[in-house]
Amino acid sequence: MTSTHESLLHARLLALSPTHLEIENESHLHAGHAGSKGGASHFRVHIQADCFEGKRTVTQHRMVYDLVTDLMPFPIHALALHTSIPSKGNL
Repeated sequence: MTSTHESLLHARLLALSPTHLEIENESHLHAGHAGSKGGASHFRVHIQADCFEGKRTVTQHRMVYDLVTDLMPFPIHALALHTSIPSKGNL
């Protein structure tokens, strides 16, 4: 089942025109963690996009975070990113 927070994250990341996008809700792994109080979510994102071509990993991550900055720290408390370009295929 997809959460509202996951749907919102998915919609935001579509702005990068990903060729692959996988979002894993890891909130259940953080039950009891201070950041999960109040219903904040934890996600792991695997995203592959042509727009990452020629950019360093830190820049790729910044491109993602720039799209969701207003969602952190609530409703998204944590976001683990794995970015790549399609030609590399290293998800």
